Amino acid sequence: MQRPTFIRIVALLTAAALSGLGGYFFLRFTGEGGLTALDLMRGVLVVLSGFWLVWGGSAAVMGVFVPTAKRSGDARLAPQGMTAILVPIYNEDPVETFARIAAMNRSLITLGIAHKFHIAVLSDTQSMETAAQETIWFEQLLHEPMSEGRIFYRRRERNTGRKAGNIEDFIARSGAAYDYAVILDADSLMEGETIGELARRMDADADLGLLQTVPKIIRARTLFGRAMQFSAGYLSPNFARGAALMQGWEGPYWGHNAIVRVRAFAASCGLPELSGKPPFGGHILSHDYVEAALLSRAGWKVIVDPDLGGSYEEGPENLIEYAKRDRRWCQGNLQHRRLISAPGLKLWSRFTFIQGIMAYLASPLWLMLFIASILAAIFPDRRPVWLPFNEPPLEMWVLGAAVATVLVLPKLMILIRGLVDGRNQRFGGTPRVFASIVSEIVLSTIMAPVMLLLQTRAVTQVLLGLDGGWPATKRGQNWIGMRAAIEASWWIVALGAVTLGGTAIFAPAITVWVAPAMLPAILAPVLISWTSRPPRHERLSQIFRTDTELVPTPVIKEFHAVVAAWTTNDVVPELIVSRTTSYVPA
Repeated sequence: MQRPTFIRIVALLTAAALSGLGGYFFLRFTGEGGLTALDLMRGVLVVLSGFWLVWGGSAAVMGVFVPTAKRSGDARLAPQGMTAILVPIYNEDPVETFARIAAMNRSLITLGIAHKFHIAVLSDTQSMETAAQETIWFEQLLHEPMSEGRIFYRRRERNTGRKAGNIEDFIARSGAAYDYAVILDADSLMEGETIGELARRMDADADLGLLQTVPKIIRARTLFGRAMQFSAGYLSPNFARGAALMQGWEGPYWGHNAIVRVRAFAASCGLPELSGKPPFGGHILSHDYVEAALLSRAGWKVIVDPDLGGSYEEGPENLIEYAKRDRRWCQGNLQHRRLISAPGLKLWSRFTFIQGIMAYLASPLWLMLFIASILAAIFPDRRPVWLPFNEPPLEMWVLGAAVATVLVLPKLMILIRGLVDGRNQRFGGTPRVFASIVSEIVLSTIMAPVMLLLQTRAVTQVLLGLDGGWPATKRGQNWIGMRAAIEASWWIVALGAVTLGGTAIFAPAITVWVAPAMLPAILAPVLISWTSRPPRHERLSQIFRTDTELVPTPVIKEFHAVVAAWTTNDVVPELIVSRTTSYVPA
């Protein structure tokens, strides 16, 4: 694979040209009665916001035309190097966490390659009750085949550096015993074939420093979770293929479901503690993108492969949990502004930092455009005054049509590709996939104002110097009642009501355009609670079906079997401290 400089330039120029053209037409239609300073500001906001919107869509469009790579080779061929499978955990459910490990271990044993892989559970758990449960269920894990001398557990009393510090501590203590490390999250699950292929790919390319998979979301039950699950399983691989074309050997690292070369990681990825206090100082929260940039700086290849398959994770099941995780990512990405000018980084790595920052600044920019448009209608200046019930301004139609095209067209192209290559059949057939895509577009459109305001609040909090920390993840269904939903979103309801009411009074002509954005905000508690529950109607339960639901893969079935066996039989082994403190020798 060559570094795709040409593809990057074409994609950047295309995004710049289309966003610039959109800004031009926006100002042209706006300025029929004369341009004001407010109009010019809106034009600039259209260009800035539109650029990143088109940039994201361009990756999906390119991905449609990239052929799917098929895995070749013998899955039972043992890799040459030794690999440590690292599972960092932090106040997680120990039963499901260790059951996933057991399922992956059994998968490796079935292939006959387990002897080339060790598993290390790296606990940063701070709850003493949960820590005690971890040691108990680790003892149960040691009853699994070939566990003795291959599966280890260690708990740090102080979680310095959080997950990145946990990994760094393992590398420093025990990294010399291994050639590679597969880094997982507590909710990660991988087929033994995929784990083996990752290691063999490392064997085959001495310059490969990191290989990232594109994990699918599994086990979603709620409407919110199932929509994310379908999007990650059906749509995301196409986006990732297009992005991989531009990234080349300077790809991303998402912090889990990836393999790293231990020697490269140890030599290149020591993370600094940023000067000053959080949110911009202290430990780097979004450490994964920084580690990818440091590997690239040292000359190692960092590659994402969307077609590896067999890589899974679980996602948040409601908007509140999603917003908690997103708040941490927001703070971590905004920290990257201090790293953009770091010496020696590749140009693409610097651009990746900017892209990550803009992923969050885009929400405030769209909100500013929205507010500026309302103000432009309230203070028309030299433009014609829009009377109640008149046709809304033409620029509103232009902007709405452009945004809809950029968001919808790539998804329809992915649907057509799935029809041509037969992929739709694995998701229940083209009619069901079409219904799922339409439902995903409708649901994401309805939820967009709420998510925009949540992201804008996150950005504002960081800019005001408020540290969000690293809250523990609550996995599972976590259904949200109306009271909890109101407590989490009352301010969104208030903003929506004030904005819609003020527009109706002072700029009634654009109320029809403001209402679709503000009504979901006013109904935010209802949306949060409703989407946090499983679909009640039969038709809703049939949409968002994924290939792993229709035909569960071996490791998913094994995981469910382990959980059922451990919980049904009420297995609670004795606590044996001497074995639970075993660790890989340095």
